[in-house]
Order: sequence, then structure tokens, then C-alpha cells
Amino acid sequence: MDSVLNQIGIENYIFLSVALFCIGVFGVLYRRNAIIVFMSIEIMLNAVNLLFVAFSTYHQDAQGQVFVFFSMAVAAAEVAVGLAILVSIYRNLGSIDVANLKNLKG
Repeated sequence: MDSVLNQIGIENYIFLSVALFCIGVFGVLYRRNAIIVFMSIEIMLNAVNLLFVAFSTYHQDAQGQVFVFFSMAVAAAEVAVGLAILVSIYRNLGSIDVANLKNLKG
């Protein structure tokens, strides 16, 4: 049985994953809005998850897909905690600009 991975080729999945990861890195490095930074981190995590699924399919081993399942569960919890922290910061400062966070030192 030919899978879609054999028809498309693993190189294309690697290229897409590298492109997504680079977009995430540039978003983290060049944006000051904390929500954009969190979204960029999620893009990088999804790029890595895409590689795990592609390689686990390529090697016909389900361990990578199981790892992605748990990784996505942890990412969902991370987003919930991160957004709660951002709401708290916005209530205290009135802004979620990353440059203003240095004022929170106690």
C-alpha cells in the first residue's frame, strides 16, 4: 500500500517543517507583542510535531505519533497557563508589550 508520504516524499515535509520553524524563530526574535511570541512558539512546536509524524510514518513506527499526541496535550496546557499569565500582566500594566515586562522586577 502506497502511503501519501511515499507519493509526496519526505523531503517536502522536511522543507515545510524547516520553513515553519524559521517563521516561528523570526516571530520570537523580532516581535514585541507577547501573544505573537506565544503564537510563534506554537508554530515552532507544530513544526517539530510535523517532523515527528513524518519520520514515524516513514519508518513505520508509531512511537513518534504517540509522542506528538502527548506533546500536543502539554502544549494545550501551556497555552492555557500562558494566556492566564498574559491576562494578569495586562490587568497590572495595561499592555502586553515584552519590553514593559522588565518593570515587573521586584
